[in-house]
Amino acid sequence: MQHSDPASHASTSTSTGTGTGTTPGTDARTPTAPERAWTEHVIWWHVYPLGFGGADTTGADRSPQPRLLDLVPWLDHLLALGANGLALGPVFASSTHGYDTIDWFRVDPRLGTDDDLVTLIEAAHAAGVRVMLDGVFNHVGPEFPALQEARADSSSPAAALFRRDEHGELATFEGHGGLIALDHSSPEVVRTVADVLVHWADRGADAWRLDAAYSVPSSFWAEVLPPLRESHPDVWVVGEVLHGDYAAAVRDGGLDSVTQYELWQGTWHGIQDVNLHELAWALTRHDEFLDEFAPLTFVGNHDVTRIASQIDDERHHAHAVVLLFTLGGVPSVYYGDELGLRAVKEERVGGDDAIRPAFPRWSGDDGAVSLVAGADPAVLALHQELVGVRRRHPWLHGARTRTVSVTNETLVLEVRGSGADGADEVLVVALNLGDEPLRVADPAPAADGWVAGRDAGLDGDVLVVGAHGWAVVTPRPQTDLSSRVGWIGKVTAR
Repeated sequence: MQHSDPASHASTSTSTGTGTGTTPGTDARTPTAPERAWTEHVIWWHVYPLGFGGADTTGADRSPQPRLLDLVPWLDHLLALGANGLALGPVFASSTHGYDTIDWFRVDPRLGTDDDLVTLIEAAHAAGVRVMLDGVFNHVGPEFPALQEARADSSSPAAALFRRDEHGELATFEGHGGLIALDHSSPEVVRTVADVLVHWADRGADAWRLDAAYSVPSSFWAEVLPPLRESHPDVWVVGEVLHGDYAAAVRDGGLDSVTQYELWQGTWHGIQDVNLHELAWALTRHDEFLDEFAPLTFVGNHDVTRIASQIDDERHHAHAVVLLFTLGGVPSVYYGDELGLRAVKEERVGGDDAIRPAFPRWSGDDGAVSLVAGADPAVLALHQELVGVRRRHPWLHGARTRTVSVTNETLVLEVRGSGADGADEVLVVALNLGDEPLRVADPAPAADGWVAGRDAGLDGDVLVVGAHGWAVVTPRPQTDLSSRVGWIGKVTAR
């Protein structure tokens, strides 16, 4: 028995493998533009800068302060985590929370100056870290100069930049009176947004997140992006899309990716409700997306309750992180999640504050666990271990999954992809949310196939995953589930 022995006396019996999901093949590859191939290896650390730096987001205090520079020493933590991308929330001048923009061409004084942003980008690049900016181009805030002009004179040229509702009033974003929707059919809006994207790419931005992309016509992105592609073909563009036809959003808008909210929902909800059938279904959809693009995957961000608060049973928090780093896509870790922080998003004014916390100034002698209140060193170690798994198996970027077996409490996945030389690569991921051990005899683990796990181990030719445990293993080389029709596997929860 290698590693821990959760249930050396549990028996193995035969049960029918579901065989759901796609059947990954060695030629399955996720399309990536050659100029943006760096995204096949990026892992983002996502930060909300206004919150991170402790800025007032009510609008009461907009005193200038170079908070972006405080992120420079925190690059040490990003690298210690194993990440190599810094995804920044809104950094441009705004009235309150960053999404009510005043000026796309100027850094918010509460965060510093334009030069401070460039300094951060250059420091990141010097450390081998890519930087993503957050572009809010669906709507603007009440202090946006053109909006103020339009409100003062409805006949001014500025009035044509904003959409009107059926009553002829300025349209808002999802009913938020402080967020006024742009008219994306306006040539001036198209030109200005295109200029913004190139302006900051000229200053070093490696990627753009397009906020509320789901509310913007795909035809707008198709018009806006060509100048960026021409001048900076290596810049990656991901749209915030909550639901709907993800593939169409990418294809029709000319995007590289979208946010994978369906997988996020299936992950936390399936684990929380102990209904892994929900997760298995989400994975079938995920594989379909991977045929066309690599989604941005996450278990937390600046808009949702933290994963450690979404899932009540602490024993199952790790399972969500395992999925983040073993499934296809471009993974992103929201700052604080890697430390096990908890916080609940509330539907009220200021309801995002708890999930967008201030972090202390970096002290190189202490590290994040010592600096951040409530940080759990075991959670950080787990993230580092699983980032390591991802680094050792870079083909996971485009990997497809096959559900070998699923019950409410257990899930066994075959994760398959193509290595750099085109060779077939396979991992088996097993999750157990139940009180009884899970024994997986087929696909049989390789004798030296242990990769990672908790409360799990190898018992000869059987992978044993104890109650509420998880494991990642390499199967025997001769195991080839993709060629089996009507496969019956030995996967038993006892």
